[in-house]
Amino acid sequence: MKYIISLILLASLASIIYGFSISEEDLVLSNKCIGFGTVGIFLVAMPLFLIKVSKGKKMKDYMLTEENIRKMQGKEKETKDKQ
Repeated sequence: MKYIISLILLASLASIIYGFSISEEDLVLSNKCIGFGTVGIFLVAMPLFLIKVSKGKKMKDYMLTEENIRKMQGKEKETKDKQ
């Protein structure tokens, strides 16, 4: 999975660089290359990376719930008391 994400990222970056390098010769192809490179990074590589990294983690720990808000408020009160 790591190598697939790296390959997609490199191909997308190469597409963007190629698009900028041919921008004066063929504007339509240039815009397509830049667009496909951007789509590759943000709609393909980034979600795959986030899925890979977040595997096995509890999403509840990262969500803003009442319980987590109380924990944060309790920590803030403790730090104010110590000062």
